[in-house]
Amino acid sequence: MRVDPLAEVVSLLKPAARFSKFVECAGSWRIRREGTGEPFYCAILEGKCRMMVNGHTPAVLEAGDFVMVPAMHELINESPVPPPPGVFERPAEIRAGHFRAGCAEGSPDLRMQVGHCVFDSPDAPLLVPLLPRTVIVRGEPRLLTVMQLVSDESQARRSARDLVLERLLEVLLIEAFRCAGSVDGAPGLARGLADPRLADALGAMHAEPDRSWTVADLAAEAGMSRSAFFARFDRVVGVAPMEYLLSWRMALAKQLLRDSEFGVEEVAERVGYSSANTFTVAFTRFQGVSPARYSRSPGTGEGPASAKDWR
Repeated sequence: MRVDPLAEVVSLLKPAARFSKFVECAGSWRIRREGTGEPFYCAILEGKCRMMVNGHTPAVLEAGDFVMVPAMHELINESPVPPPPGVFERPAEIRAGHFRAGCAEGSPDLRMQVGHCVFDSPDAPLLVPLLPRTVIVRGEPRLLTVMQLVSDESQARRSARDLVLERLLEVLLIEAFRCAGSVDGAPGLARGLADPRLADALGAMHAEPDRSWTVADLAAEAGMSRSAFFARFDRVVGVAPMEYLLSWRMALAKQLLRDSEFGVEEVAERVGYSSANTFTVAFTRFQGVSPARYSRSPGTGEGPASAKDWR
């Protein structure tokens, strides 16, 4: 039975809202935001601007566009005709949750809704690299609708607010990544799932993480030759097939170990290792602590290694 890899990854990330704000801009302006690697999203409601994320090529955004960045470290947002180089400003807060940049007077040229959230999962460093670096979706009103619901709920104080926000953010993320997979965007899980052949291989890995997969096995699931599958997976998903599988297995292993219901031997079997000893060696090299120690004190490890170190 196949499972939905994107839904599994988003659910494991455990998104939680931090804050949402409305920003309007007029005239010539440039805003620079330093990030901590947490998720950022933005909807352009009216007007046009340029946005540069994490040092990548600037994108021109217009009304109806939606941007999602799973790990934002630096963001520069500016007017279509920007101020001189090196000129930045901090938006002024007009009232709670409402900010303005550029000219203080007159009608705004740009209106946008900006949001920040966090991934509460300790496995976020493992899972975020499986997602696209930046998602830009144009002309999808349902994304703007969900984002408005997130904004409204985050400002309210209704019962079960945190649970509602978590579910809304899961919907927002899945919708954004689904839309991203349908266009020729950055490599990531969403693009892999939009490729019918790669989707079969990804679904098989998620459905049976305990199986002793080889690249040849996964290529057979995709109905491709080994070399063609490897090249296509690496290009579209952004990592090699076995690197992806390793990251997913380790994320599952950490979740099972945290549940404390399973011993190391059972966890090893559930994530595809032939023995507890083999799993212990792999987990310790990947996470920095042994599975037994991790299960007693989750989160005390040195942090996950890159899957690229395991080729």
